[in-house]
Amino acid sequence: MTAGDKAEARAIGRVLVESRLAACVNILENMTSVYCWDGNLQEDHEVVLLAKTTESRFAALKTKVIEIHSYDCPCILGFRASDGFPPFLDWIREVVAPEAVC
Repeated sequence: MTAGDKAEARAIGRVLVESRLAACVNILENMTSVYCWDGNLQEDHEVVLLAKTTESRFAALKTKVIEIHSYDCPCILGFRASDGFPPFLDWIREVVAPEAVC
């Protein structure tokens, strides 16, 4: 997903991890987006967030982001991991379990 600035990205990331909706959120700064919005070509600096979660927690993550994001139409995309390092994938499942403690 994207956010308008680092402060919002950090706030979203903290909410997602603290609420066990993501095991980890990476924040990548200095990204430029070029897009059409309301019939106009736009170019803005944004921040990218990569949130690691499970398929079963994605719907709740999406709902939470929509609730707290400043954008009217936030960019929220889900990608299934077809492969990964098994201990890392296990860690994600353990951390996003609702009963997990940080």
